[in-house]
Amino acid sequence: MKRIALILAVCVMSGPAFATCKSDAADKKLAGAALKSAVTKCTKDATTTCEADSKEKKLAGAAKKSHMKKCVEDAVGT
Repeated sequence: MKRIALILAVCVMSGPAFATCKSDAADKKLAGAALKSAVTKCTKDATTTCEADSKEKKLAGAAKKSHMKKCVEDAVGT
């Protein structure tokens, strides 16, 4: 499980070279409720992955909050 989280974290943190939630949804030509559902699920998955990454890095307080914000935004494609 940790291995999967680490792989996802590396993928998420690699930046624009990898697809984001919004670009994946656009590639699938999703709209309306399907788009909202896909982005919501992807955001929850990214939050879980970023949370695991924060714990692995032993971040707390403002550092954790900043890391979580950037990590999730990068994954979602905001």
